[in-house]
Amino acid sequence: MKTKVIVTGGAGFIGSNLVRELVKKNFDVHVIDNLTAGKKEAVHPSAALHVVDVRNLSDIDPIFVGAKYVFHLAALPRVQYSIEHPEETNDINVNGTLNVLIASQKAGVKKFVYSASGSAYGDQEIMPLREDLPASPKSPYGLQKYIGELMSRVWSEVYGLPTVSLRYFNVYGPGQSEEGAYALVIAKFLKQKREGTPLTITGDGEQTRDFTSVHDVVRANLLAAENENADTKNGGVFNIGAGNNHSVNNVAKLIGGKAIHVPERFEPKHSLADNSKARKILGWEPSVSLEEGIKELL
Repeated sequence: MKTKVIVTGGAGFIGSNLVRELVKKNFDVHVIDNLTAGKKEAVHPSAALHVVDVRNLSDIDPIFVGAKYVFHLAALPRVQYSIEHPEETNDINVNGTLNVLIASQKAGVKKFVYSASGSAYGDQEIMPLREDLPASPKSPYGLQKYIGELMSRVWSEVYGLPTVSLRYFNVYGPGQSEEGAYALVIAKFLKQKREGTPLTITGDGEQTRDFTSVHDVVRANLLAAENENADTKNGGVFNIGAGNNHSVNNVAKLIGGKAIHVPERFEPKHSLADNSKARKILGWEPSVSLEEGIKELL
């Protein structure tokens, strides 16, 4: 029999890429997604799609029976959106995570892999960012994702549910959303280039980010699920970032085309992951450079 796994948010950008890889590896994949942001056509046809909302525990509870691994990606992402919609994002990112933890624990899941965020760090004086630095989120989104980490750890300590948290850094790649005011910068630039409009750079463009390929993020999820190290069972946190930061100006140059500057927005100035812990314990390392990743998308 195939091993049953659940991917919440599996119709979204990262989730759908993870689902495709899980199907390829012959897992029995079940996707939970309310299709608010995700797209039905993004889900691999061999996966079972359950159009339900993680905020409704009674709806998702039966789906977890018999599942070995749960990959929890369902969330309302984006820093700016959370600032403007704190109640809505909290309901999904915090209460939704609580429900998925409860359902996982009741079903006796062997590993709960939580998609955390590098935004939990906020602004730090020390770079690169290490997992032992105190969290200092600067937005409702960063706070909500950090709360999810803490809940995951508590569910390991109190209920014995094996959990691990992966802090993603600026994930990009095939299937990324390019719609709306909150699209990530690489997707936004690619859309503007295709439409023949100038690339809009916020502020001076010298803010740096650790852009990480979705292919590498997917691999990190699989490694974390199957890893038997204690730190991958007790709520341990791992940075999943390429370990190289690039300025937005540099990204614009790689994509090419005319660029204009627009007013800056509220966001950390720099971000850079120390990924040595993931390398050592998970056996993970980034394999796709930003140049290669953008070339693929172009």
